[in-house]
Amino acid sequence: MAVTQTRIWEQQTADPFSVDAIAQTLTLDKHVGRLLVQRGIDTVQLAESFLYPTIDQLHDPFLLADSEVAIDRLLAAVEKRERIAIHGDYDVDGITATVLLRRLFELMGADVMHYIPHRMSDGYGLQVSGIDRLHEEGAKVVVSVDCGIRSLDAAGRARELGIDLIVTDHHEPDDVLPRALAVINPRRRDSDYPEPNLSGAGVAFKIAQGICIRAAHIGWVPALLKIAAIGTVADIVPLRGENRVIASLGLEALTVGVHTKGLQALLEVCGLTGRRIESDDVSFRLAPRINAAGRMSSAEVAAELLLSAGASSVEACSELAERLDELNNRRREQERQVTKAACETIDAGPVEAEQPCHVVWSEAWHRGVIGIVASRLAERFRRPAIVISVEGEQAYGSGRSIPGFDLLGALDHSKDLLTQYGGHRQAVGLRLNSARLQEFRRHFECYVDKKLLLEDCVPRLQVDAELQFASITPKFLRDLRLLEPYGAGNPRPVFVTAGVTIVDGPHLLKSEHLRMTLGQGGRRFRAIAWGAGTEIERFQNRRRGLKVAFSVAENTYRDTTTTQLTIADVQEDD
Repeated sequence: MAVTQTRIWEQQTADPFSVDAIAQTLTLDKHVGRLLVQRGIDTVQLAESFLYPTIDQLHDPFLLADSEVAIDRLLAAVEKRERIAIHGDYDVDGITATVLLRRLFELMGADVMHYIPHRMSDGYGLQVSGIDRLHEEGAKVVVSVDCGIRSLDAAGRARELGIDLIVTDHHEPDDVLPRALAVINPRRRDSDYPEPNLSGAGVAFKIAQGICIRAAHIGWVPALLKIAAIGTVADIVPLRGENRVIASLGLEALTVGVHTKGLQALLEVCGLTGRRIESDDVSFRLAPRINAAGRMSSAEVAAELLLSAGASSVEACSELAERLDELNNRRREQERQVTKAACETIDAGPVEAEQPCHVVWSEAWHRGVIGIVASRLAERFRRPAIVISVEGEQAYGSGRSIPGFDLLGALDHSKDLLTQYGGHRQAVGLRLNSARLQEFRRHFECYVDKKLLLEDCVPRLQVDAELQFASITPKFLRDLRLLEPYGAGNPRPVFVTAGVTIVDGPHLLKSEHLRMTLGQGGRRFRAIAWGAGTEIERFQNRRRGLKVAFSVAENTYRDTTTTQLTIADVQEDD
């Protein structure tokens, strides 16, 4: 977390009676008990369920609207050997959802295929052309995963061709649902499913769970959780409720389980073999490599690797994993170049404080990285950002928002200028005619200017509690580990402490980050400040009397585990 902006620190509060009850009953470190209460987990029963998730906490998949119709049709297709086609998406959520369902049907002996559109040549989502292609390949049932909720034309085409279309998606529905055999989406307005925030892989997992229940293969469910967990963590859905169960049990299975040759090769190229796999490992190692396939080449590279099982050779899987690693390195370089160019475009424009949002475009920007760049811009400038790649007469955009602002709702007010769009409150994709870019920017900026609150643009840091270095004990670390996996809805805790001294460093790390050793009251910890390389003089000039906001992590390197602090922000002591 970069420390380049002055942020407002907002310290959380907690009911001390609830903290004591939870900490004493469950024999937890009091700081961990406090963290639970601050997250709304304020009873012993809720805390126990949160800290120790079990497979029994998964909801009944048949509570999802249309799930029974879909599962019955799929089981009939398996029995009759009708061809089932899984239509996926080219990001990590869509790829893992595709792999999960295809792998299940392969285990059942079904006639199954999959199709993932190419980002550059096919575009996003479930299209009429995709339905035509699957029909030509003999598909009788098509299951969309992580897409399709707004694909009315594609659903109509499926009906014309006599294809039974089952839409499974988690994106926001429009007022009208596609006319399909079944539409499974926990965000449907008529849905009362207990977990509305499933990822695309999570929805696919629920269908798989229902099939396993009906087909008496319930023992397969834990293995399916591994792939579902990767998609769930990578898609940044809230890791609470059922999402936490999926992520927690799936990560545990990734850590201790026996894997297919393809998954094992991916873990090896990420340097994750033989170690405990956490949500950060998914976010910063596994997911970027899987995503890189769809961003820089074809998502089929990643799908082929994850589907590689018994008949595949170890050498072939290693080659595919190395290919993903190479594509990820290319993605990083493209991202760096486009981010630099986009920031220069913004800096050359009107004063930042006067801009309600940022909409930038270029013919030179690679479409595969614009979503990541939009995230970087939203984080840096604290404004909603849309980054657009212009390709002749068509322009393809990706947008990211800031907390508190509904970006998808903003696009709804510009829909007459767009040929396609969709997504969530915080992340969107869109397409429009290049000739309308200026008009779209004016229209979009005008709407955002009316709706955006200035207070939403002020960078804030949520601080959980005060924590002296002396309190970072082995028991604290063990109990803190129970809060994992961290992610949206359950962020890694941020603590604050005063009277800190820099006893070694700061040293520049890879020209971008700072590493140092912090001391307080005789205790010392290594610390890193991500993205703070440009602020080295600030740390050099003020080495004592620091008030530090930080998180605590355990870092394993060459079989040695050490406690390391990550600096979120620093202030001078009052």
